[in-house]
Amino acid sequence: MVVAAGHGGRRRRAWRWAMRAAASAVVWTAVVQLASIAGLWRPRVLADCGGGGGGGGGGATTGLAALAGEDRVAARLSPPALVPRRIYKSNGYLLVTCNGGLNQMRAGICDMVTIARHLNLTLVVPELDKRSFWADPSEFGDIFDVSHFINSLRDELMIVKELPMKLKLKTKRRLYSMPPVSWSNETYYLKRVLRLARKHKVIHFNKTDARLANNGLPVKLQRLRCRVNFEALRFTPQIEALGRKLISTLQKSGQFVVLHLRYEMDMLSFSGCTHGCSDEETEELTRMRYAYPWWKEKEIDSEVKRFQGLCPLTPEEITLVLKALGFKKDTLIYIASGEIYGGERRLAALKAAYPRLVRKEKLLSPDELQPFQNHSTQMAALDYMVSIASDVFIPSYDGNMARVVEGHRRFTGFRKTILLDRMKLVELLDSFQGGAMSWNEFSAAVKKAHQHRMGQPTERKVIPGRPKEEDYFYANPQECLGSREGLRDIL
Repeated sequence: MVVAAGHGGRRRRAWRWAMRAAASAVVWTAVVQLASIAGLWRPRVLADCGGGGGGGGGGATTGLAALAGEDRVAARLSPPALVPRRIYKSNGYLLVTCNGGLNQMRAGICDMVTIARHLNLTLVVPELDKRSFWADPSEFGDIFDVSHFINSLRDELMIVKELPMKLKLKTKRRLYSMPPVSWSNETYYLKRVLRLARKHKVIHFNKTDARLANNGLPVKLQRLRCRVNFEALRFTPQIEALGRKLISTLQKSGQFVVLHLRYEMDMLSFSGCTHGCSDEETEELTRMRYAYPWWKEKEIDSEVKRFQGLCPLTPEEITLVLKALGFKKDTLIYIASGEIYGGERRLAALKAAYPRLVRKEKLLSPDELQPFQNHSTQMAALDYMVSIASDVFIPSYDGNMARVVEGHRRFTGFRKTILLDRMKLVELLDSFQGGAMSWNEFSAAVKKAHQHRMGQPTERKVIPGRPKEEDYFYANPQECLGSREGLRDIL
């Protein structure tokens, strides 16, 4: 009996030890997960803030290392792998059909995730625009990593690939569809949209561009927009691999500049900007504008728009600007764009001034690019990756890609982005080409006009009652760039 009792005591002590060990493991696991989540939106250390004024430096190194697979910024943003799912009572399902090109849709997706989280809705993986000028048939999963998108946000909201069958059948018969009011704040969605979602169970937004205000939103919503943009929207492995190859090839030649030359047929037709075009080209662009009914502005005075700074610079104009800014003839320049209107003829002056002019079609083989041909959004994704990694980024027009890339480069260390003052440049270009200014005067004036337009930290412009004229949130997501006090110190 004594022996039996001794064995029983040892078993009880072993059992108690095992239970304590298991309990400790559970507690430590919970602590680690809570610490990771708590640190998710810790203010970022604004290292190398002076990088916005130079072509290289620590900021550039950080961004390039990120795209080489050492993304420390993403590591700080990203929750632990498969974070605990957020449990909430869903108020319905949100279907969205994005409109526009890749970066217009990208910003829209970030907004839709934020709205769904705010209203406790279940988001269905977004549908992408197939009606734009390029008529790209790409689905969300052809551009972005769907599993990563869903799993990386599971602690915020539920995202599903499709509606449950019962609701899918119901929406085939009748679907409540609407374009949310542009530039709306969170109160509009709580008071107007939530009621509709609860009533109809499924609500469809047929527009996603600029449906959420730039300013005046709670910080937690602004930071969620950033988390989606900079962490959840990861390109597919195929796009990531080819993009990294492009970046690696360019880096081997030293520092490089990305010129986002928005001199493409759709942009010129839509904007009505025909400066430098022949009469035949002007007629072609006008016919195209009238052929697209959703392009509302038809009668456009090109010269008036140009003097207002509302036109992309021509390849010839951008050549003079690059020279005036001090870029040498041996500068390696990567052209990020679709097909340039006018082809090689319009690029002749730029090529003569900068012989080391390259595009992805020159750096990659036809076999490597073949899977992406006729898919403008996938090709734009490659340009996006290269633009983020470049030592200097220069957009010739402030379209959606230019603005989203600008914001991403601010996020990775305020890296050098030269934001051209087109209204001032048109005045200077006309004076120089008309003989009213010497080259030295022109160059000095161009440099002076852009000394504070290099992507440095700056407050986002707020204009109450005129949201379209404000600075765009995704171009300067200041709520995600560190503490307000830290930004003030830098400024």
